[in-house]
Amino acid sequence: MRPFVLAPLPAYTLLVHVVVIGAGVFGVWTAHHLRDAGAEVTLVDAYTPGHSRSSSGDETRILRCGYGPDRVYSEMAHASLAQWRALGVRSATALWHPCGVLWMAAGKDPYTDATRRTLQECGYPHDVLDRAGLQQRFPQIRIGDAHGAPGPGVDAGAIDMALLEPECGVLLARRAVRTLADELSTRGVRIVQAEVAARGSLRGAIATAAGRHLEGDRFVFTCGAWLPRLFPDVLGGRIRPTRQVVVYFGTPPGDGRFQSPRWPAWIDFPAGIYGTPDIDGRGVKVGIDEHGPPIDPDTAERIVDGASVERARAWLARRVPALADAPVLESRVCQYENTSTGDFLIDRHPEQANVWIAGGGSGHGFKHGPAIGERVARMVMAGEPADPRFALEHKTADARRAIY
Repeated sequence: MRPFVLAPLPAYTLLVHVVVIGAGVFGVWTAHHLRDAGAEVTLVDAYTPGHSRSSSGDETRILRCGYGPDRVYSEMAHASLAQWRALGVRSATALWHPCGVLWMAAGKDPYTDATRRTLQECGYPHDVLDRAGLQQRFPQIRIGDAHGAPGPGVDAGAIDMALLEPECGVLLARRAVRTLADELSTRGVRIVQAEVAARGSLRGAIATAAGRHLEGDRFVFTCGAWLPRLFPDVLGGRIRPTRQVVVYFGTPPGDGRFQSPRWPAWIDFPAGIYGTPDIDGRGVKVGIDEHGPPIDPDTAERIVDGASVERARAWLARRVPALADAPVLESRVCQYENTSTGDFLIDRHPEQANVWIAGGGSGHGFKHGPAIGERVARMVMAGEPADPRFALEHKTADARRAIY
């Protein structure tokens, strides 16, 4: 299989003005690569880059390369990691915590076995930990009673093995998006706060809700949960925004066991729970990786329900008993914007040749921002066709999640 390598984009002598709508992680990295290619770029957002309503707006995001058999995502994540690190160096800003990422599995899990094989084939560092190795490496974790292959009635709380990616870790999400947006403004990218309306043909300009017009030759929509509202005929049912909850729990005073780098980011695959270590004193983050109810990204009240907090706390009591009674320091309602399988949508609009759409982050998109921005820039500037896996024609209205 051909490795994920993109040749440098050519710089164009003919000035092309591209308007990017949506200043989340997909938008800022798309603007970055378009600017590298020599385009004039306007970046538009109804709020501000990395705002709290966006899918990019929380404090932290996990970057891992393990994706079951889906090597394309492993390679995109690995390629993106280098660009995330470079952004931190250029900006002299702490954006990256290489605390490692721990994937915990129960029984003879095929997805975990496929992840191990993909990491091995790609040459990405990883440690395979059996129960004894996991307990020795991270004694804070209660792994539960041993059992064999999963089946009816099996204790879903038991962990039989884990994969640790020691060179992966946690990105400071909101800070990273804002840092790149600040850099873009110094490179001549115009950043505009405006709500847009994608009605009619976008020939030379896009209208704003305030009655203004933003001129451009080509348009890229990277506005996440707002995409189905902007393109109801094309994306209605194909992208579904859902309400997601994360809770930050405080650690005991004087106890550094749950801070980066002593404590990794993790995914408890059987439980559907993920989280990050205590970074910047915000507490240990516990997230529920299960598609929640529908959400309106503009009007939804971002108040966490008690049932979600209790579910997160119950997970801590079972898996990390030292935090069983930890106080809640913060909680957030975020959102996923899901495609039918969890694959991204990166394609040209079917009826407007100068319009492209990049979305469908599906809860795992943030880490891939640099690679997605690079793909979009090649499509917009060099005419590269959509990868069939990310093409609109393969997005359906059913929900059959396959990407984790």
